[in-house]
Amino acid sequence: MPTSTGYSYSAHVLGQWAILWDQYQRQRLPYFYCCFAIDPATAELVPDRNWANSTGYLRAMMTGFVERLYPYTGDPRTLVFLQDLVDYELANGTTPADYAWARVPYPSADPGSARYTGWSAHGTDFIEPHVVGGDGYAYLRLYEMTGKAVYLGAAIDCADALARNYKPGTARVSPWPGRAYARDGAARGNPRMFAYSANVVDPIMLFDELIRLHRGNTRRYRAVRHGAWDWLMRYPMKNARWSGYFEDVPGSMDNLNQVIPLEFARYVLLHPELDRDWRRHARDLIGWVKTTPKWPKYRVLGAIVTTEQGDGKTFCCNAPNQCCDSHSARLAAAEALYYARTGDAAYREDAYRTYNWVSYWQGLPGAAHAPFADQWWFTDEFADGPRRLMDAFWAVPEWAPDDETHLVGASSVVTGIAYGAGWVRYATFDARSDDVLRVDFTVQSVTVDGRPLRRVASRTRIASLACAQGYAFDEKTRVLRIRHALGRDVEVRGIGGARTPDYVTFDTPHRPAGSVLRPNDAGAGISWPPATWKIGAPIGKFGTFNLMLDTAGAQNAALSFSTPTVFVGIDAYNGADHDATVTVTAPGLPAQSFILGPKALRRLRTGWRTPGRHIEFRFRQAEGLRFDNLAYLRGQGQVPGCKRSSCGRE
Repeated sequence: MPTSTGYSYSAHVLGQWAILWDQYQRQRLPYFYCCFAIDPATAELVPDRNWANSTGYLRAMMTGFVERLYPYTGDPRTLVFLQDLVDYELANGTTPADYAWARVPYPSADPGSARYTGWSAHGTDFIEPHVVGGDGYAYLRLYEMTGKAVYLGAAIDCADALARNYKPGTARVSPWPGRAYARDGAARGNPRMFAYSANVVDPIMLFDELIRLHRGNTRRYRAVRHGAWDWLMRYPMKNARWSGYFEDVPGSMDNLNQVIPLEFARYVLLHPELDRDWRRHARDLIGWVKTTPKWPKYRVLGAIVTTEQGDGKTFCCNAPNQCCDSHSARLAAAEALYYARTGDAAYREDAYRTYNWVSYWQGLPGAAHAPFADQWWFTDEFADGPRRLMDAFWAVPEWAPDDETHLVGASSVVTGIAYGAGWVRYATFDARSDDVLRVDFTVQSVTVDGRPLRRVASRTRIASLACAQGYAFDEKTRVLRIRHALGRDVEVRGIGGARTPDYVTFDTPHRPAGSVLRPNDAGAGISWPPATWKIGAPIGKFGTFNLMLDTAGAQNAALSFSTPTVFVGIDAYNGADHDATVTVTAPGLPAQSFILGPKALRRLRTGWRTPGRHIEFRFRQAEGLRFDNLAYLRGQGQVPGCKRSSCGRE
């Protein structure tokens, strides 16, 4: 939707989540397969049974996605999904307790395997230490989200294994190998094992967080962390040997990638206190990714589309609109965060253009593509890419929807959240946190543990407020920044604003494309008249299953709610080459009429506040119309107070 950056970015992220939740309830593809194709006749997801499952990467990336998605939506299903995904790995994909690399996650699995022991094309029974660091950090963040000690224990196991197997590195041998046998830690006897990985950032992040929380053997962690950092500064930061990341390629000093340098840039931008040269490091790393000839970059309408890896002769993956959404989003995230930290507007503009490309091309319609044009990867498209697109909201909250309320970023994990008309209540894991929201109301007060915060001068960037505690609210953009240091339970109240509606997405419960809806088929207490509506396959600007008229060109349709309900509206896409008109009516309420231009996507909003039961639609030239995200409000919407012990916590 060109006129609404917030809608476009948010719809992209929420569409990816809708597909994940559908798969969780049905095929559970993320457990056993790296990726899938789409049946062109049915639009159903078909698992790729020939490629390695990237189990370790997926869990770490998915944790990063849900860590942002849960506070953004307040949807507890995101935590249900994530915990089940991680619990499965802990039960089916960790090394034995008597190994040199004990009780750590395997990085991959054979296609379709229910047990994770590494991809047999590389060998058997091997680990990748940087994945141990990434998964360990993810376990630790999940512990902070849920309070469950099992995830803290898993994180400490990963840190202990990394500390136990650390060795000082050289220019060609990193502190931990890129790939090694789990039993003894050897990287020998098989050319697929490899002694080098520049990715020491993930282990460093794990050590940093455990040290901050005073958990595990922090004295040992500090020493190992110092050694890994020193090696990073001495070698990769000087010779740019950014190799040793991907789980499905042989190790090579010549095959470089952009993931490691950009993730390190992101790390120092979020934690400048840990790197006195953070500005130079971040700028140099972003610049290297954008200029190195090791892989192609494309300029597409101002966007920089970057592929993921290469040696200057061969590269992955393909051309623009085929690759690579997650990697381009990662570049945009680093640029957006650099702008947020420094105020350099050139980085904001580059990030904006690239994020636009990501949200425009990626999805499930036939005109969109993923790597190799017929593979959608759970790592890239459904975990890594969305988490880095959500960095956009944190860095530039003006890019979040302007007619909704969302917590878009926080330096601490958010443990619970609830939204209402003119208020937000949430809790953070840490008493000290810098939080960013975009709200649809005028803020009047912010309290932390019941104590009011002082309002200070408005800020325009993510840079910390110049006070120990306080909040800044921009009346024009409705961006709210909060710094609190003496409490965890935050409440924001104001004037105006709308209740957050519930949605029917037509993906859950799943029904095949072409299925004619019957009463209550889409849940939410909605009755669908016979032979009127049916499920449509992804098409045009709708990347997920949607709603369409059973009879093309019908002039009337209806739906009914089982109890009095406010019909907030619905999203509509006109795939035809001419205008279409939609008029919505309900007894006793003013009719609302909308015109959709050719190929236009529009969010239709009734503005009604009075509940009703029967909704009528009148159409003109409706043959190209599709609908999705039916929004409604039921009852008074009273949500109990959000306390750390009861809001989103078990």
